[in-house]
Amino acid sequence: MAEDLVVDLRGSRIETLDDFWDAVSGPCGLPAWFGRNVDAWRDTIQARGISEVIDRHDVLVVHVDRAGLFARKNYDARALREAFAGRRSRLVVHQPVAVDGGDAKGPDGK
Repeated sequence: MAEDLVVDLRGSRIETLDDFWDAVSGPCGLPAWFGRNVDAWRDTIQARGISEVIDRHDVLVVHVDRAGLFARKNYDARALREAFAGRRSRLVVHQPVAVDGGDAKGPDGK
């Protein structure tokens, strides 16, 4: 059994789906012709056969901060989270850590 492919994007600025595709392209070995949309991503991580890097691992685990794209409840973020729903992939959303080492909180203390 191959070990998990872990892609840690914590600390990366991911405001849009394009930012997400840019961030995962290298570590996941996405080909230049990758569709850069949620349906193509779902096929890549669930059905496999598109990325040799992902295919060499049993599970893809992507870590992101609860910031930018992943801080708001919108269609793109929801669709991307749903694409990870399966046995072969996991999206782990972390509370971002402030520069001083404490938890980052918004102006309302949350």
